[in-house]
Order: sequence, then C-alpha cells, then structure tokens
Amino acid sequence: MALKTIDGGMLKEMYLSGCALLNQNREAVDALNVFPVPDGDTGTNMSHTMNAAAKELNARPFSSVSDVASSVARGALKGARGNSGVILSQIFRGIASGLEGAEEMDAELFVRAIRSGAQTAYKAVMKPKEGTILTVARVIAEELEAFYSQGHDDLIELFQHLVKSGEAILKKTPDMLPVLKQAGVVDSGGKGLMVIYAGFYSALTGTPVETTGEAAPVMLPGDYVDDHEALEDITFGYCTEFIVSHPRPDLKNADVTRLRKRLERIGDCVLVISDMSVVKVHVHTNDPGKALQMALELGELDAIKIDNMMEEHRERVKLKEEKLAAEKAKMKEYGIVAVALGDGFSEIFNSLNVDKIVDGGQTMNPSIEEMQKAIDSTNAKNVFVLPNNTNIILAAQQASALTDKNVLVLPTKSVPMGIAAAIAFNEDASVEENLEEMNQAAERVHTASITYAVRDTIFDGREIHENDIMGMVDNRIQVLGDDVHEVARQVVGGMVDDESGLITVYYGSDVSEEQAQALTAEFEEAYPDCDVEMQRGGQPLYYYLISVE
Repeated sequence: MALKTIDGGMLKEMYLSGCALLNQNREAVDALNVFPVPDGDTGTNMSHTMNAAAKELNARPFSSVSDVASSVARGALKGARGNSGVILSQIFRGIASGLEGAEEMDAELFVRAIRSGAQTAYKAVMKPKEGTILTVARVIAEELEAFYSQGHDDLIELFQHLVKSGEAILKKTPDMLPVLKQAGVVDSGGKGLMVIYAGFYSALTGTPVETTGEAAPVMLPGDYVDDHEALEDITFGYCTEFIVSHPRPDLKNADVTRLRKRLERIGDCVLVISDMSVVKVHVHTNDPGKALQMALELGELDAIKIDNMMEEHRERVKLKEEKLAAEKAKMKEYGIVAVALGDGFSEIFNSLNVDKIVDGGQTMNPSIEEMQKAIDSTNAKNVFVLPNNTNIILAAQQASALTDKNVLVLPTKSVPMGIAAAIAFNEDASVEENLEEMNQAAERVHTASITYAVRDTIFDGREIHENDIMGMVDNRIQVLGDDVHEVARQVVGGMVDDESGLITVYYGSDVSEEQAQALTAEFEEAYPDCDVEMQRGGQPLYYYLISVE
C-alpha cells in the first residue's frame, strides 16, 4: 500500500529509530576514520549529536512534522560535537526549514526538506570537500528530486530510492578522496548519515530500531516534566494540572481517550494518563475552567493546580533584563575562551588570564552548547575563542552565531598554538590589533604530537599498525616507531631549523616527570641555540605535545 503522507508522530519515530541504529553502529562508523589517532571519532560525535536531538524531541509532545523537525534541529545544534556532528546538525536544520509550518509531510515536502538539508550543510562549511558527508547529502537530494519529477509520490518508494542512491554515492567516495582509497574505506561521515537514514526507513516500514541503553531514553508518559522556561512563545497561558481521583465506576478507556482529544482542541502540551483507578491530567489552555468541566464528566477532581504562565514569563523577562543590565554595567572589554584537556594545560591557561576553559580536545570534542555557554559566561563585550583542535573550529564558529557578543574564533589547531595566542593578547590593544597579533603568534608555532595508533590502516602512503608510536607535525604523520622517546627525538629533529628559537615540551598523564626531564635535557644539548622549556600538560592519550617556534 502506498504511503502519501507522514505525520508528526511517524516523523518522531523515524528520528528516534535513526538515533538508535547509529548508537548500535557507532563503533563501526568510528572504525572508518582513516586517521588512526585516539580522537573524538566520527561515529562517536554523530552519536552524541543524535542523542542530543532525541533528548530534545522527548522533552515534550509534538504533533506536526514542523514541530518535530524543529525540535530535532534545536537539539542537534546544541549537542553537536566535532565537524561531523556540526554538519549533521546543519542537515537537520535545513530539513526543519523545508518543513516549516507543515502539519504533515507529503512527497513534495519530503523532497524539498532533503534538498534544503543538503544546501544548508554546504553553506555552513567554508571550504566544502567532495567525497564527504556533504557529497552524500547533495547527491541524495539531486537524485531524489529527479526521481520525484518522474511522477513518483509514494513516500516509501521515495525513501527506497534515497537509500539506494545514498549507498551508491557512498561507495564512490574513495574515488573522490585519495586518502579514503589508500585506507580502503568509505567516508565515515557519509556512512553515519546512511545509518541514520536506514533507521528512518525501518521506522517508516513498521520495524523501528529499538532504543538501546546508549540512546537518549524515550520518555514515558509519567515522566513528563513541564519546563515553562523552555517555551519560546506562549499560545495558551494557563498551565492546568489535576487528578480525577474517584472516577465513575463505569469509566472506560474510550472516555479517557475522548477527554484527551477534547483537551487537544482547547490547548496544547496535553497529557492524560490513566490506569482506570485514577486519571492524571496536564494541559496548557486559555480556558482552565472548561478543562475542569470536561474532566468532571469522568469523576471527582482533586489536586487542582493552575499557573499563569504569562505572569511567570513576565517575571522571568524582568529578572533577566535586570541581570543583563547589571552585567552590562560591569562588563569588561575582552574575554578569552580556550579549549583544552589536562589539568596542567588548565593551569597554564589560568595563569594567562583566560576566562573560561572548556574541557575537550583530541579525546573529547565539546558541543556547540558547551562552547556557547562558555562564551556567554565571560561577561565581556569581545570574546576571543581558541578551539585548539581542527575538529572543534567549526563548532566554535557555530557557537559564535548563537550569542550577542562579538566573538572572534581563531583557527588554532593545537593547544600550544592557543597558548601562544593567549600570550600575545594585549588588553590595551584594539580588537583588530589583538586579532592580528594573536593569529600571527599562533601561526609561528609548529606542534609535534606523540601518540599511538588505534587501528591498522594506510595513511599518506604509510602502512600503520595498531599501537605503533606516531610522531605528527601539525597533524601530519612524520615518524613511526615503537619507542616514545625515540619518536619524539626524531620528530623534533625534523622540525628545528635555523629560525627556531624556542622548544616547549608538554608532557601528558602517561609520562613521568623524570621521563620528560630526560627528553628536555636531550633537546637542550642537541639544540644549544634554542631555549628549551618543560611544562606539565596532563593530557590523556598523547604522551607529548612539543611546540617549536
């Protein structure tokens, strides 16, 4: 039987099914990452993003496809981690834009939403790269549009075509990116997207993927928490709650269902739960008296509670305005937010008067919401953000768009680059002067990272085996070996030249101070024209971060 429309309930089930399937396949998507460092991998980041979307989706009931898609987009944007998570959030944002105002989704709306998702994702990336999740999303949209134009309007048939075209272009991604071909894998972000769409299709065809323990828990009716502060617009002003404590002896399920439907006609956020011995009711309405009158037909009322949400809203707005005015009166000119992982790095940034330190880095990418909250809490007009990782820059840029502050995201790709930028900050200089000086200071820094390979792969023509010690310079593998000290010595040897003046060794949590001192002493002897310093970074999984400038 053909399916011509999808309602909000079905769309919600599709998103939750996609989330569950991605959680089940997270490690498989992670395994496709060709860069074999112990990083915040693609599958993990996309899974975090989907779980944040599912959490938002389960926060309260939604009826229209527009409301469902908007909720998913909002949750994904707040919870997006890493480049893959941010791009996924932008796909969902575009889908929500394509469904704006719609109660149900037909074939035309479906095609428009998928196209809008791809277009929005492309716009979010400054230099889109083909052979990635962006390509998969774009080709799906193009082929879906062509298929629909041939007269196909059955949503199940359209979704079958979506999955077929997505899998086909995913298989071609190694031909677009040599690094994928060398490693013998498809693009991990594109694979993650296809896993989500496969979950969508399962729900659409009546076999939704069950949520596992790793997914955002599906809210049971009795767990409903009414968060008035989360409401952006108040259409119905009175939050009305009560219990039918002594229902009629002849009460039937049909009577409870009828009450629910009648309440939905006079309000929203309707919740009616019953085990036939008691009926619990919650509704936002402009006529609480009518709601009570309707419920009286079922039995005696008890525990009646009616809150004027409009008055609550006015009070919150007043308090917020007073708080903002007080903060503005004492707001300083500049603030700095830095991302780092390791108590030693936190101490270093604190000593440089960095306002907020967001936990994160190679092993844990912070979400857009975490970045936004850090920016907003600086109490400064102008905020410099130091992402200190290539996989966090895009999230920082998206976070900057969610705040009223003047945010300047520096493209720092390592913590040592961020430290150099923070040192160059001058409180007496202008925004433009600081931006230029901080960027220049960061760009003078080259960073060696000493870690281990988490999987067998081929990268940049090198055959890499699990647990190999890798020495990377500015995120490019330069040295492979089996001894941490020797790899660090060799990689720095390839970095130092006649222009070098400072070597700084930041040792991690898996290296003793004595081991770091021995390496530092060796550098002092080998490079007498350079100042050599040693600092405790405390970073996990990375034995050393060594900067040369």
